[in-house]
Amino acid sequence: MRWWQEDVETTVAGPAVPPPRGGEAGETELLSAAQEGDADAAHRLGRLHAQLGDRQGARHWWERAAAAGNVDSAYNLGVWHERHGSLDDALTWYETAANQGDTEAAVNLATLLVEQHGDTAGGRHWFERAARGGSREAARRLALICEEAGEAQPAREWHQRAAAGGDLASAHDLGFLAYTSGQENETVRWWELAARGGHPGAAYHLGLFLQANRDPEGAEAFFRLAAKSEHPAAASQLGGIALARRDLRTARAWFERAADAGRIHDQRMAGFVCVELNDPVAAGHWFGRAAASGDPEAAFNFGMLLIAEEGDLSGGQQWFLRAAQGGHHRAALELGALLSITGRAEEGERWLAEPPPPTFDRTAEPELVARAELAASATGRRDGSSLDARHLVEILGTWDMVTRPLRDQSAAAGWLAELSGMPATAVEHMGSVRSTLLRPGNAPWPTPTEIEHVLATARELRTHLEPR
Repeated sequence: MRWWQEDVETTVAGPAVPPPRGGEAGETELLSAAQEGDADAAHRLGRLHAQLGDRQGARHWWERAAAAGNVDSAYNLGVWHERHGSLDDALTWYETAANQGDTEAAVNLATLLVEQHGDTAGGRHWFERAARGGSREAARRLALICEEAGEAQPAREWHQRAAAGGDLASAHDLGFLAYTSGQENETVRWWELAARGGHPGAAYHLGLFLQANRDPEGAEAFFRLAAKSEHPAAASQLGGIALARRDLRTARAWFERAADAGRIHDQRMAGFVCVELNDPVAAGHWFGRAAASGDPEAAFNFGMLLIAEEGDLSGGQQWFLRAAQGGHHRAALELGALLSITGRAEEGERWLAEPPPPTFDRTAEPELVARAELAASATGRRDGSSLDARHLVEILGTWDMVTRPLRDQSAAAGWLAELSGMPATAVEHMGSVRSTLLRPGNAPWPTPTEIEHVLATARELRTHLEPR
């Protein structure tokens, strides 16, 4: 039996290794047995010293016990040395215990090797021994190491071991691995398992998946499940659902929950809903928070609100300027007009003559938004280069808009290239990236650099083909 107490004081007085004071009955007999070489007695004596705050005494008896083969004492010594900063000694004792089949010691040994010594190969060896000994934690750590190394199949196998032992994070990860591979049934299986077990991220991503597959009722159910665990993105989704139903009070409550978590988009959306509810004070609060965080759209609307509700032209001008400097097209035009009528016509003309280009402001289909968010989450789960969901929505939404006259998408790229006069290769690349985002598994996720090129193509297509 092990024992280790957090934050106990070291109290060594008198002899270097005093007998314990209080504790188990028959302490004299215990001390006598330990001194005669009884490993179990020495281990129990070490526990008594630890309980009384005498760490040096605990160490002394655990060393006696470990030398006589007591595995729990060897493990406790590993903990003792790790907490005292003597990591080389901790490694030695953990390895002693691990070599006797102790899985916890093997996990601690592997963790120290990886995190303190950068020895991934050594850590992997001990994680594997612990995992084969039944450690769920070790199985998950192995899965993550395999993912980092690009070993997809071993990663799945170790995640499955961890998930079978009840690790909800690994079940969530298995859902992503399945989604990336285009295995939709497996995606649902693992995310539902994790969601039903209480993993809010899995519930949220399953909601997105169902939304992407045109099951709005199922999506809403899982967004609600995630929101019960205070998942802010799920609250945002529920706000959008309520807004689509014109249930403004419910939409406001959900958006404000998400906004309180610091989500700028939802601060702006809460502002819009408050305007519709004729609550300009609350609208100003939310627009102001989002604008102060650098959101150009919120800054523009904050400026409009100040002028409309308070007649504050100076405040409106200030926020129009911030929005225009952030690339907001309408803010630049409003700023130019405002400057022109307040005696600064020359400065106003500059903004009117060269406003930032319009951004993509059309509402994309919920299915496309869901696919974009899933792709962004899938690419960013392991500290990778996460794709920007807003850019993905713009790409998908642009393609959807400019190909709407077509019934057959198979020839869309050639038709768009001919109609727009753009290079066929650029349009075909955009179509290929779109296919990957909508139906992952047939090609690797696009890189951020690819997305930059495709985004430029989408914007150029709009200049040629967008209805005016």
